[in-house]
Amino acid sequence: MNIDVSMINKRAPYHVNATDANNNIDFVTDYGVQYIVGFDKDDTSLSFVTYQFFITNANNIKSPRDPKLRKTITAILEVFFQQNNEALLYICETGDGKQSMRSRLFEFWYNHYEGRKILMFLEASVVDADGVVNYTALLIRKDHPQLTEIVTEYTNTVKLLNDKPKE
Repeated sequence: MNIDVSMINKRAPYHVNATDANNNIDFVTDYGVQYIVGFDKDDTSLSFVTYQFFITNANNIKSPRDPKLRKTITAILEVFFQQNNEALLYICETGDGKQSMRSRLFEFWYNHYEGRKILMFLEASVVDADGVVNYTALLIRKDHPQLTEIVTEYTNTVKLLNDKPKE
């Protein structure tokens, strides 16, 4: 996987840096919030080359509504998809119970993204054994050569996870 931070910095309002960790990028907002954005190769969810995409508030500072944050994340994703024609899975963190809000925010960002005509955004939720709702989304370029197969496998996986027998 390639991601060129110099290309991101040409588009992003916040200056981003590559971190020592593989495929991770960090930046600090005007409000002092440090974000780490990363792409971890996922070998468990789908049979196709897929990356799990994550955004972490590394210093746990409350972030106000910040349009520069959305534009920076968008720039990171644009460069990713320009340099890699792979599928991305976005899974909202559940540790603090704010996964629904994160899912709505990510969907809002996508809906206000000018380049959405080239990307497919398919969201879903899965309830785990403890009753916690997990929100996920598949992002993939519409010109991906295996688009239909990947979307079908993602949809079937979500359905299978939601239809598991009750104990």
